[in-house]
Amino acid sequence: MSTTTRPVHEPGRQARPGAPEPRSGGGQPGGTRTGGAGTGASPRLRLKALLLDHRAGRRVLPLAVAALVLLPLAMAFPGAGSWPAALSVDLSGPLGRAGDWIIDNRDGHPVFLYFFGHVSNAVVVSVRAVYVVLLAAGWVGVTALAGLVALRLAGLRLAVTCMAAFAVCGLLGMWVPTMQTLALMVVAVAASVAVGGLLGLAAGLSPRAGRALRPVLDTMQVLPAFAYLLPMVLVFGIGVPAAVLATVVYAAPAMARLTALGLREADAGVLEASASLGATGRQRLLTARLPLARRQILLGVNQAIMMALSMAVIASVIGAGGLGDRVYQALASVDVGAALAAGIPIVLLAVVLDRTADAAGARLGAAPVPSDRQPLLRRVFEGWYGRLLTVLTAVAAAVAGRMAGTSLWPGSWTVPIAEPVNRAVGWMTDHLYSGVPVVGGTADWAARFTGWVLDPLRAGLQATPWWLLLLVVAALGLLAGTWRTALTGVLALAAIGVLGVWEPSLDTLSQVLAAVAVTLVLGFAIGVGAARSGRAQRLLRPVLDVCQTMPQFVYLIPVVALFGVGRAPAAAAAVVYALPAVVRITADGLREVSPAALESARSLGATGSQQLRQVQLPLARPALLLALNQAVVLVLAVVIIGGLVGGGALGYQVVLGLAQGDLATGLVAGAAIVCLGLMLDRITQPAKEA
Repeated sequence: MSTTTRPVHEPGRQARPGAPEPRSGGGQPGGTRTGGAGTGASPRLRLKALLLDHRAGRRVLPLAVAALVLLPLAMAFPGAGSWPAALSVDLSGPLGRAGDWIIDNRDGHPVFLYFFGHVSNAVVVSVRAVYVVLLAAGWVGVTALAGLVALRLAGLRLAVTCMAAFAVCGLLGMWVPTMQTLALMVVAVAASVAVGGLLGLAAGLSPRAGRALRPVLDTMQVLPAFAYLLPMVLVFGIGVPAAVLATVVYAAPAMARLTALGLREADAGVLEASASLGATGRQRLLTARLPLARRQILLGVNQAIMMALSMAVIASVIGAGGLGDRVYQALASVDVGAALAAGIPIVLLAVVLDRTADAAGARLGAAPVPSDRQPLLRRVFEGWYGRLLTVLTAVAAAVAGRMAGTSLWPGSWTVPIAEPVNRAVGWMTDHLYSGVPVVGGTADWAARFTGWVLDPLRAGLQATPWWLLLLVVAALGLLAGTWRTALTGVLALAAIGVLGVWEPSLDTLSQVLAAVAVTLVLGFAIGVGAARSGRAQRLLRPVLDVCQTMPQFVYLIPVVALFGVGRAPAAAAAVVYALPAVVRITADGLREVSPAALESARSLGATGSQQLRQVQLPLARPALLLALNQAVVLVLAVVIIGGLVGGGALGYQVVLGLAQGDLATGLVAGAAIVCLGLMLDRITQPAKEA
């Protein structure tokens, strides 16, 4: 597909035959103009025009200024690639004293007694109340309620899916842990939606609030969970409150970002029409902005559910209990079967909540279906009487179950899967770990990836002079956005050196870059395939749900069994965890390309590959950049957990700080990870907004 460029003449002006073409310099003799870069201008004026008036010059000038500042510093503090010790600050003393003060005053200071104490009590009471209700309903009542709600929202197929999911949780012998996790997630998701919704409301309605909240949300989302588990434990102690609040910190930013996005992208024409009818600001918000942003808000709720469930295992480290505790215990003993038996119910909970939320969103935005076109069961449970009938039926099922003495799932109905899974993993380890003809075993793949990719990348980064890395980040920031972008990236990278963790941070950066590269290659390829085939999309959806909701700890166990211990297994787990988000965002972005643009390309004779390269990919550029951004964030989250299986670097320091109660080690490493995430975010995200 090609286009022909034709000369464009100004309206009302015709070119005369033989007339000389106008010169670019304007009406000045010799093509010069005041302040311009014409041939008759002085060298000083030409240099000024090149640097200030030309777009490339405006991007080069900050780099030149940065070089003039950094080169004297490099000469004053010589060295290879290491950050000068004279420019570092030791925070172990102040952070250690802060941790000691929290421990000493936790039981008597007014802030803890009258604020944190009330927050902790509210969380405990809420989780306990939900858990008591679930136990009182019994497995019959919970399963019936889930099926009836799904029936009202989407029909018989979803109802059967929900009931089968809860039945599988019981068959695996995980009913009580599932109810514990469900109670924790109900409270955590409700708090995440409330907090994230309020933050998103402020960011979406006020550009100033959006700019102020952006670094806060970045910090909440990028800071690894292990880094803020330690402060949560210091303030609230080990138990449910710290686990719920850590989950809220992790899940609320997704809700806030998507809510703000929906409010900002509301149709300006609808808002203008509402204002012309005399609606107040509150009325425009309630009747126009929020309904128009319903899709993004519901997507935020969905993401909050997914991210909260992914925190279930991490929260178990500080006493959350439930399914996460079972997975964590299996990790300690490298018991893949037990980990899978506890991980499957987490995935099933995510699938049930995801499908139910999607059905609720579709029902809110859809036109009402006439009663004569609805199935009989949907008609029975339609309207206000249908809601009442749903509650009464669920209560009757719960009462019948308790009268039959089966409030808990019967132990004789369980199907143990740990032993068969462990035998299968043992066979895979024996036959795939090494000695496979031609292709080699998984251990060989891990060794090659480490030796050919991770080691050279780490060595190159650590050998590069620190000032040159700062200049590279500044250049990438200028290419991606503005001088503010470059300045933010440079300051974030410099802060890592000031914190005194330059070498381990570059080690972590090498792992992140390698994992992100693999994730993007696989994610874009799979996303393009899913966008071009409806059948592939339907087949991929359950696989992506499983991969996205499976706890991060669960990935580590089979990965270690297949690849051994080291940095390669940590990178592999990060790729598996980040891949579903990249695939989803890529596929959604390509599918949302204007059908008119595709039809126009087809009418010009463009082939399928030409439509993809010249129409879909350019128009889906914002979605692709968002996929890159999310790949960075998710890979960072798992690379840290990879510190448990030999990933080393910052991940190991964060885990070590939590294990030893060392606030300085854990928080400094966590702050360095935030700086890495901020730097990588800024050199990609502004281009998305341009």
